[in-house]
This record gives sequence, C-alpha cells and structure tokens, in this order.
Amino acid sequence: MSDDVPAPFDGVAEGPAPHYHGHRQRLRARFRRAGAAALEDYELLEMLLFAAIPRRDVKPLAKALIARFGGYAGALSAGRSELAEVEGLGETAIDALLAVREAAVRLARAEIAEKPVLSGWEKLMDYLMADMARAKQEHFRLLFLDKKNRLIHDEVHQSGTVDHAPVYPREVAKRCLELHASAVILVHNHPSGDTTPSRADIDITREIDKALKAIGVAVHDHVIVGRKGHTSFKAKGLF
Repeated sequence: MSDDVPAPFDGVAEGPAPHYHGHRQRLRARFRRAGAAALEDYELLEMLLFAAIPRRDVKPLAKALIARFGGYAGALSAGRSELAEVEGLGETAIDALLAVREAAVRLARAEIAEKPVLSGWEKLMDYLMADMARAKQEHFRLLFLDKKNRLIHDEVHQSGTVDHAPVYPREVAKRCLELHASAVILVHNHPSGDTTPSRADIDITREIDKALKAIGVAVHDHVIVGRKGHTSFKAKGLF
C-alpha cells in the first residue's frame, strides 16, 4: 500500500490517538525550541518523513535508513532505486528525501553563482561535495569561468563506471570555445571515497592543460571529491 493512502475504514469508532502522535509533537517542540542541532540524525529524518507518512510511526524507518546508508548524509545521497529497496519506504517518502537533497544542492550552488569562484573556494567545495561525493559512478565535471572567474556554466562532461569516466582533451577544448570560457576547473569523483589522484588522473590533467593553453583557456585546478573529502591538484603541485 502506498505510504500516502489511508487505511480502509473498518466500521469501528476512532479510538485514542496512536502513541507516535505524542512523539511527533514532542520532537517538533524540541526542534522549535532548541533547533536542528539538538536532534540526532535519525530524528532529523523523522522530521522529513512526518508529512510524507502521516499515519505511521516513522522512527523505526528513520533508524533503518541510517543503518542502511551509514548516516544522515548517506540516506539523503541515496538514489531512488536504492531507497526503494528499504522496506516500508513508499514513493511519496522517497520523493520527499530526493527533494530535500536537491534543495541542499541548489542552495550550495546559489552560494557560488555570480561570484568569483576562486575567492569562495570553500563554498565551491561544499557544493561539489553535496552533489558528487557519494555518487556511485565516476563523473567528470567541468566548471566554466569568465574573465572575472565567475561561474558561467557547470556540466557533467562524462559519466562512466565505478572507477572510470572517459575524457578527451579536444572535447573539453571544444566546449570551452562554445561557451566562450576564459578558464575552467576540472572536477571528478572517486566512488571509493579515496581522493588520491591516480597516474591516469595526473596524465589526463596535464593533457587537458596543454590543449587549453593552446586556445588561451586557463585550467585553474583539478579537484577530486569523495566521501572522505577532496584533493586539489594545484595544491599538490601536480600540474
């Protein structure tokens, strides 16, 4: 049964409110009084699930999500197919969790829009971590910048397997010319979580840097993101 379809009426007069109603009221009161920081991860998930699942105790479901995905961030980063595998989580609740994740990504993106990216590096890393760190496949992303280092376009250039996304320097150069970009930041994720650059990562970075220099476009950095953090090629002197 869908999580937003009421149970059929059985002809019996409605009795006392279910026990979880009082729990919901107390949790909401604590949220309003002390703020989100006062809640455990599973309690924050409960808050998200309240509206999507109005007629069921969602504490066990919230705890199951934490256990299944390793924490609050993992639960919100999971894909639709993964969430659908969690028993008791219907389409309406899945929609709610995916919408919250997208809202977080868009909020982070708004923090870097129309501002010099290099002067707001930490906010850029927050955005990339929110959007890519827990992806199950490797994605190679390009951030195109104008002469003032403001973001003019952001795209996933290639997607691949769990450990490889093919990238061709000539295609990167072509996109830079199409978008009239003056500079670019290369980004890709490591689904393993380990952000240590591989030999292949270093080689392709140098090839792209060489190709873009030929058309007057600067490569400001190449960043690898993963669940454990992020690594800057520029900071490590790798190109």
